[in-house]
Formats: sequence, structure tokens, C-alpha cells
Amino acid sequence: MKYAARRLLHSLFLLAAVSLLSFLFADLAPGDFFSEMRLEPGVTRNTVDALRARHGLDRPLPVRYAAWLASMARGEFGYSLAYNSAVGPLLRARIPGTLLLTVTATLLAWLMAIPLGIWNAASRRTWSDSIIKVLLSVLLAIPELLLAVIFLVMAAETGWLPAGGMHAPGAGSRSAAGQFGDTLRHLAIPVAVLVLGMLPVLVRHVRSAVADSLDSPFALAARAHGIPRRRRLFRHVLPAALNPLISLFGFSLGTLLSASLLVEVLVGWPGLGPLFLEAIMARDFALVLGVVMSSTALLITGNLIADLLLYRADPRIRS
Repeated sequence: MKYAARRLLHSLFLLAAVSLLSFLFADLAPGDFFSEMRLEPGVTRNTVDALRARHGLDRPLPVRYAAWLASMARGEFGYSLAYNSAVGPLLRARIPGTLLLTVTATLLAWLMAIPLGIWNAASRRTWSDSIIKVLLSVLLAIPELLLAVIFLVMAAETGWLPAGGMHAPGAGSRSAAGQFGDTLRHLAIPVAVLVLGMLPVLVRHVRSAVADSLDSPFALAARAHGIPRRRRLFRHVLPAALNPLISLFGFSLGTLLSASLLVEVLVGWPGLGPLFLEAIMARDFALVLGVVMSSTALLITGNLIADLLLYRADPRIRS
């Protein structure tokens, strides 16, 4: 409990630092939501200044930051000028979509990477190992943007999978099983892009961790004592290789979360990505900060879970 409380306190300090820096950088950005109104011939400078004063944009930076923190405490996260609404409800409507996409991709990527990495480490210096290395290198060289475009073109040409969105028109009138199947079909392309983009990195790390454990003195001693290969691998080698993999879990979650924002924009997935892009284009900085803080909170939560799992798995951290 002390370790969990200490890590939670560190996470809160990190979240506070991110909020301060994000607010400062947003304030340093040129222009605001009302800047383009000055280009309209029927709008005077006094009108724009009055609108900025009405929404508190003319107040000093510390005052605006304190007001924004107070709105965060109330769950509002500021006021979106583009949507004429509090930011909180907009985020709560989009976060489930991003979580669904990121969690699904993370689980599938790890479920594929662990057996592939173990098999690759156990079959080193063989022809199958060489083939896997080449395939992983090819996947690693292909950017996720290109993968998304390829899958979208294939979906549009074949019609096997929907080319965008989260639900088909009229999906709300179907049964629960029909809605679930429709969501799975729409998940296929963005999840495939995220998994293929992250899989080479995960497989290489799993292979490296397992290979290091296989070459360690205790594994060689277990082999010399005649312990069967399968038992030696699953009872001795894999527990020793858990530490770097658990640490990698938090990193992979953050990477997939960042990549999912781009993929959501490309495939029209109703998550934080399209909302973030719209907020940037409209210079709606309250909404931009809301998306940044939501993504940061999700990333910090993933790393906190990884730290707690590492504490549970490694006795050296507990001591």
C-alpha cells in the first residue's frame, strides 16, 4: 500500500506538471478562437475585444490557469467555444471509443507478441528465426499511415469490411448481438493497423528478454540437471523475463494511445483523435487541453498499472 500510494502521488505530480506546461504552451500559441473574426469586414476590433473579455481571455495567465483548474475540479475542463459547451461532456462521449480501440489493440498485440517472441527466442539461429526477422523488419519499416491507407483502399474495393466509423447506419435498431458484431467489424481495420504497427517492437523485446534468460547461468544449470525443455522454459525462464516485459507494457500502452489518435482521424473512429484535430483547427484551446489531459491521464494510469505489476512480480523492488 505504501508503494502504491507513493506511485500514485508521483503520478499526480506528473499530471499537475503536464497541466501547467500544456496551459503555458497553449497560451504561447499565436491567435485564439476569435482571431479569424478580425478578418471579417463587418466585425470591428472592439467587438473581438469584447468577446475575448466576455470569455475571460484577456485576464492574466495565472488567473486563467486557476480558473481552469477550478473547472477541472468540477469535471468541466473549461468551456469549448467551438461547441458552445463544457469540455467535460465532450470528453466523456469520446473517451470510451478511444479506450475500446486502444485496449483491444493492446491485448491483441501482446497475445500475439508473447508466443511469437518466445518461439523466436527458442528457435534462434534457424531458418524460421531468419524469416521472422525479415517479416518484422518489413513491418517495422512501414508507417502506420501507409498501413491505414492500404487497409482502407482494400475495404473500399472489396466491401468486406466497413471503411470507417464505429457503427453502420441503423445499427441502433439491431439486437445486442447484432450491434456487437457490427462494432467488431468496424474495429477490424483500426485495430489491425495498430497491432501491425506495434507488433514488431513487442516481438523483438519479448525475444530479447527470453533469449537473455535462456543464456543466463541458472537456465544453463537447469539444462545441465536434465530438466525438460518445456518445463525449463515456462517454469524458470519466463518468470525471469517478466521484468522488462512488464515495463514495456506501460510504454506500449502509451505508444498505442498516441498512434490511435492518428488512426481514429484516418478511419473516422469517434474517439479523441478527431475531436483533438477539430479543436486544433478551430484554436479551441480549452478543448485541446481537455484532450491532452485525458490522454495524459490514460497514459499515466497505464504506467501506474505496470509499476504495480512489476512490484508484484519482482521481489527486489519490494525489498
